[in-house]
Amino acid sequence: VEEQRARWERKRSRTAKELLETEHKYLEQLDLVVTFFVKILKAKGTLKPAVLGTIFGPLESIYSASHVLSLHLERGNLGTGLENFCQNLEPYGHYAENLEHANKTLTEQLRKNKSFRRFKKLQETRPQFQGRKLEDLLPLPLQRLHQYKHFLRDLLENTSPDSAEYQKLAKAVKSVSEVSQWVQDIIHKRENSLQLLRVQKLLKGQKTQVLTPGRWYIREGWLLVVPSKGEEVKRRMFFLFSDIFIATKPCHPLHPLNSKKLACQAVYPLHQCVVDKVFGHTQSQGGLLSLSFPHKTLLLMSSDQQDINNWYQSLTAAVR
Repeated sequence: VEEQRARWERKRSRTAKELLETEHKYLEQLDLVVTFFVKILKAKGTLKPAVLGTIFGPLESIYSASHVLSLHLERGNLGTGLENFCQNLEPYGHYAENLEHANKTLTEQLRKNKSFRRFKKLQETRPQFQGRKLEDLLPLPLQRLHQYKHFLRDLLENTSPDSAEYQKLAKAVKSVSEVSQWVQDIIHKRENSLQLLRVQKLLKGQKTQVLTPGRWYIREGWLLVVPSKGEEVKRRMFFLFSDIFIATKPCHPLHPLNSKKLACQAVYPLHQCVVDKVFGHTQSQGGLLSLSFPHKTLLLMSSDQQDINNWYQSLTAAVR
């Protein structure tokens, strides 16, 4: 038991030391943005307050919370420091929600606002920046949040459940995990929106509406369509979403506008779909899937068995 305790203590103090060292580095980087951008821009009035607020969001709150945390860590008040810090994590979620809008506004201001463009360039040439750009520093809080989660879990694992700090650390881990999940959901939604937009742009014309609230992109790929009558097999591009399955074919390569686009051939709703694997169960070459809809049955084939298995799993999960 004594040996185990000593091992825990060694690991714990190593993690606490690393947490403090990385916190100092993180604070230094945040300080660059707060001191050389936020505070000076506020004083100079180069950007309107609303624009300034959009680009930097709650960065000052994030900075002051980290500053207080580092003071606690320096004094060795690990449990109390982290417990207090985790009550101030909400700005991280708001920061993540705002980040896309912040990047757009920054790009826009750099294009339109000559004095801001000059100011940014001048600040970034300061030796403290070591060649880093403002764009490199703005995503730091979200990267740091991810690190907190790992540090706190390590600390909890190496703290005796009987100690006074265990409960405080457990609470801190729960808070960080919740905010981290909130941020992950925001990122996931943003990535999904970009995928929907990309597919919408790939399709010829605006007849097929891909951009629908609540719809999730799942996967895409080429499959062979096996006709019911004796026609030849056709290669088609398919897109699978959480509620629909779209079949497309390439437009004519010489078309002046749509040469790189896909023409939508059919949109199948998934709520009445039944998926079966016809063959591809054994270690054969490729496989065949049957998709039954109320008024149509699709037979889809691939010479790659792994590909057919992946499609089968994705389709059954989506239908479910």
